[in-house]
This record gives sequence, C-alpha cells and structure tokens, in this order.
Amino acid sequence: MIQTGLIPNAHNDLVTDASYDFYGLRLATCSLDQRVKVWQLDESTGSWSLEHDWKAHDAAVSKLSWAHPEFGTILATASFDRTVKVWEHVPAADADGSAPLNGASAGSSSATRWVERAMLVDAKGTVRAVEFAPHHFGLKLATISSDNYLRVYECLEQPSLATWQLVEEVDVLALPASAPAARSVAHTLALATPTQTAAALDGTSASLVAQALQQQAAQSQLPGRPGFGTREADGGWCISWCKDKYWGEIIAAGCGIDGIVKIIQIPPDHRRPSTLLTLNPAPTSSSSSASSPLPPYPPSRAGAGEREGADGGSKTYALTSLAWAPSCGRSYHLVATGGRDGHVRIWRVRPPTPSEDEDGDGDRRDGEGGDEGEGESEGARWTASVVGDFDDHKSAVGRVEWNITGTILSSAGNDGRVRLWKMTAGNVWRPAGHISVEQAEEQQADVDMGDAAVDD
Repeated sequence: MIQTGLIPNAHNDLVTDASYDFYGLRLATCSLDQRVKVWQLDESTGSWSLEHDWKAHDAAVSKLSWAHPEFGTILATASFDRTVKVWEHVPAADADGSAPLNGASAGSSSATRWVERAMLVDAKGTVRAVEFAPHHFGLKLATISSDNYLRVYECLEQPSLATWQLVEEVDVLALPASAPAARSVAHTLALATPTQTAAALDGTSASLVAQALQQQAAQSQLPGRPGFGTREADGGWCISWCKDKYWGEIIAAGCGIDGIVKIIQIPPDHRRPSTLLTLNPAPTSSSSSASSPLPPYPPSRAGAGEREGADGGSKTYALTSLAWAPSCGRSYHLVATGGRDGHVRIWRVRPPTPSEDEDGDGDRRDGEGGDEGEGESEGARWTASVVGDFDDHKSAVGRVEWNITGTILSSAGNDGRVRLWKMTAGNVWRPAGHISVEQAEEQQADVDMGDAAVDD
C-alpha cells in the first residue's frame, strides 16, 4: 500500500528539489522563488509543518543536499547565481553576531536559525547539482555546473564550516572515456557544449579534430526536438556519489546533451581523476563487433527503436537525474538515470573481481559493457549493462531516487506521477505502483501494476 502526504502551496513558484534528512523527519525544499524551506514531520499525525523559511540565493535554487548528522545539521544549496552555499542549523543565540544571518525562521519566536557558513564561487556557469560525500570520506561535497566542471570541496575547519578547499576541478567532457591502460590510451572527443564555444580534446591529433568537425556538422543538421539543442536549457547536469567505501571516492556524472554518464574516480594522492567506465545508452553502430556492448535499448514495453534516426543512428537526450544506489552487500552496483527522452534506465555496474585483479586480464563479460568505444585495453575491468529500461512517463523524467537499501527506485516525470520500480524474482525489474497528485489529495493508495517487464 502506498501512503501519501501533501504539502499544499509549498512555494510561490516551481519546486526544483526536495530532500529528506538522514532520519527522514525533516524535508528541505527549494524553488525558483529563490527560497529554501525546511518542514518538520509530526510523527503522531503524519503531517508536515513549516519550520524555517528563508531567501537563500539571488536566483533560482536548483538543488540541495543534507550532510551526514555526525557533522551537525548542515545543508548545502546550489543556485543559478553560480554559487553554492553551506548552511548550519544553530540556536538563535549562537547566530547573533556571528556569521551573516541570511536565513530567517518561519516564526519569530523560534529558538533556532539557519546561518550561512560559507559561499563557494568557483563555478563559471549555473550550478545544477550539489551532493555531500558519504560520511566515511569526511565532510566533502561535489558540485557540477553548466560549464561542465565537476568540483569537489573539502571542509578544512569543521567546527566553524568557514573554510572550504577546492580539492578537485575536472572538465567532465574532456576526460577520456575510460581509464588509460598500460599498453594503450583511450581518448575521448568532447564536443562543444551549450556553454562552451570550442571543443575540448584530450590527446589532440589531426584525425580527432577532423572527426570532431564532422560530428559537429552532423549535429547542426539534426532537426530540432525536445531535449536536444545548443542552448543551456537543453542540457542536463547531474552527479551521484558511490556509497561504497571499499572502492574509494567515485562519482557518477552526466553533463551536456549527450546522455552519457561517466564513472569518475577521485584518487586520494592528488593524481588526475580518471574515468573508470562510461555508461552510454546509445552506442554508435561503428562500435558494434563480436564483443559489442548491450544493444542501446533492450526489449522494453514501448518502442525500443523509436529513438533511432533515419540513418540508423541513435539520437541523444540530456540526462536530468542520476542516482547511485546503496550497495547493501551486493557484488555489483546499481545506477539509475532519468532523461528528457522519458526513459528511466537502471544500470548494473560490476567492479573488478578479485580474480581479475590477480590475473590482470580484465576481459569484459559477454553481453555486458556500457562504455563507448570497442577494442579498448584489457585494463578496462569495470563493466556495465542495462537491466531496466522504462518509458512509462511518456515525458521528461525530472528525478530518480533509491530507497535506503537500494531495492526500490522511484521516479518523477512531467506526467505528474511518481512511479516505483522494484526487482522481482529472476532479477526482473517491474513497476511497483504509481501515485499522482490527485491520489495524494484524496489519500488513496491505488497501485497500477504493469504486465510486462525488462529481463536482466
């Protein structure tokens, strides 16, 4: 049974993000109205009441994220004003005369305040996503902006939260498609993005430049369609941390309009970040071979070939949301994506196995692999495959999110519905229900189960 709650008239404009704290007792929301609101759950009645409300930025607030409670009650917000702000929930007496009090309480008699502790201004474009790192990596946060740069910050003064150091700044599109191996180096083309006037090349050569010019010319000839274009509004920027401590600091990042996710490793010894794997839902036909990746669209319940162009090539759409599931003892990882093509995709990402680490061959499993470019070196040991592909929303997907165990995925789309997806017997992902605004208002628990599914 699906239980719902409704917060009417939460903001004066479109709500851009909502996030629960660690305990699920507070809900933070942000909006185009430049305000952040924190809601408190009354467990006895199940209702939400407004606890704090303040103007956080000078432009629309795009994203927010809670830090782990071991660091305190801390909230980070990203905005179209190209800044990221770090806020701390403190007693009102401690807020007076200290840091700038840009956050005001919903009620003047409240004993607590949200205080601005730091403002990060390194972005050269609108900041589209912010997310704190898992707590075992310390108090760190990652951001991605429309300049296509992934930035990782670390707090150097945890008691005051005043000093944040930029420890990594990576141009996501300029990163090679996969980690360089000992005997061959893989290069990636980074085409001009909605906020860049020139293409960035890694390992520049005459052939790469020629190929880039050909691809740009082909892109300019494509007909206009939703989710594809050269404007910033057509792009998508999203990030998600790997929750597993064993593999170190790993971030999944998507940016621009190509619909590709790069799994990026942040080395602890200040070496250059590298791409472990590239998740490409629509590999080009030129990369097909006996060991080619999974087809761009596995058998799904709706039009697998609808997104192929007249020449057989697959069209690309910007990704709008990305979520890395908690591992919870699995031998593989699950990464979910939502895009402007209306698709919710679930990727199964396999890290290297101990046997692969020992023999060093790292051969790719049959039928797996989501990274673009075949014939890569034997050192590319991370593999991926699409295990779920759904287009039930029939419109752009705005958000995907996992539950705490990584067993149920929720997605929200422009069709006004929140849909749930769950893996059943035989590793088959199926719809587990949906909820609409009308159902929430009437406190209904209708569940719409689908008959078909995507097999693993």
